Amino acid sequence: MAELFVALLHYPVLDRHGRVITSAVTSLDIHDLARSALTYGVSAVYLAHPAAEQRIFARTVIDHWITGQGRVLDARRQRALRLVEVVADLDEAVAAVALRAAARPVLVLTSARAEEGIAYDALRRRIAADGAPVMLLFGTGFGLAPAIAQRADLALAALRGPGDYNHLSVRAASAIILDRLRGQ
Repeated sequence: MAELFVALLHYPVLDRHGRVITSAVTSLDIHDLARSALTYGVSAVYLAHPAAEQRIFARTVIDHWITGQGRVLDARRQRALRLVEVVADLDEAVAAVALRAAARPVLVLTSARAEEGIAYDALRRRIAADGAPVMLLFGTGFGLAPAIAQRADLALAALRGPGDYNHLSVRAASAIILDRLRGQ
């Protein structure tokens, strides 16, 4: 089985008007992505932010649960948060996976705006095969900027509900996607 990785990017992402911005790290994203990752057998979650202050904040949240008072409160959360690695950008995340897995990961774009993309069952089969590691790219704000889409090797089909509203939180979307790709 190919190793599965997740990258949560805070730059370059879009705002509601389609402008490229840098979004802020939220502790909810850190916790929920880590818990989903552990549940679905993700090897590591790379939280990427270009601002040193935001990376320090993310590490403070993580350290609270791994080495601080939080470890006494909930050991399960400690285990999940050990999967999170804080990096400056996508390049650093890709380099970390390449070093760890001895191969460059296949970068898979996730987007609520994807018109077409690889079907979940096809990507699930690809992950189940023993091949190159796969890294799912998630964006905050209103999604990943075109510069990230251009770097992706594949785009995953967008999640769709029965209506035309389609703006899930990254926490909800990532949990659904991981379940479709790795769930029993």
